Amino acid sequence: MNILLWISYKGTRYAGFQVQPNGVTVCEVLQNAMEDLFGVRPPVKGCSRTDAGVHARRFALNFRYDGGIPCEKIPLALNARLPMDIRALQALPVPDDFHARYAAHDKTYHYRLRCSRVDDPFDWETCHRVAGPLDLPAMQRAAAGFCGTHDFLALCASGSSAAAHGDTVRTVTDCTVRQDGELFTLSVTADGYLYNMVRILAGTVLEAGLGKRDPAGVPAILDSRDRRRAGPTLPARGLFLWDVRYPGLASC
Repeated sequence: MNILLWISYKGTRYAGFQVQPNGVTVCEVLQNAMEDLFGVRPPVKGCSRTDAGVHARRFALNFRYDGGIPCEKIPLALNARLPMDIRALQALPVPDDFHARYAAHDKTYHYRLRCSRVDDPFDWETCHRVAGPLDLPAMQRAAAGFCGTHDFLALCASGSSAAAHGDTVRTVTDCTVRQDGELFTLSVTADGYLYNMVRILAGTVLEAGLGKRDPAGVPAILDSRDRRRAGPTLPARGLFLWDVRYPGLASC
């Protein structure tokens, strides 16, 4: 049986999702729990390769399992074997050809900024603090400039395999900024992302909010295809994989 498993995790302690030779990862810890529960270590196909320190509110993966534990009981059984910063949310059977990465219609990321002179002790690991003040309308105008189908090479960090193959065109269907008191949240939905794309996009929007760049200049940044024209790569701790959509599958 091919099973889709939704999980949520706080990435602070981990070297990303994908198994790495030089650090503990979310996938490694999850597979350890699976091996303890199932008696075998199933290969896992994740929807994304989140970087070290990045979090996920809803992360999808699939694996094959032919044992006797009903799907609906797998999350509870896994959670009894997982640390509290990784939680299994829902498991359900999917077609044999389903792949968590390739079947995704789009993914939404959030980047959280706290505009404050001091860190909040309750969320400093999950947002990036800036002293501000921040101009919300300027940030919203800059964010809107990224919507549409564009070549996003200017928002791609070096070392990207996609960039090496010239595959840098993506479609952003939504890019917005909202404010809730001191907390500013950038939300980006796209059909795919380049290496560090959202963190660079967030850095560019932040500079607009700080008055360091003209929000109307975003199209020129994209047209330049020049990484030096965009903003800084913001820290990983503010980034969340917020949701993944699959055609025909309801969210849990």
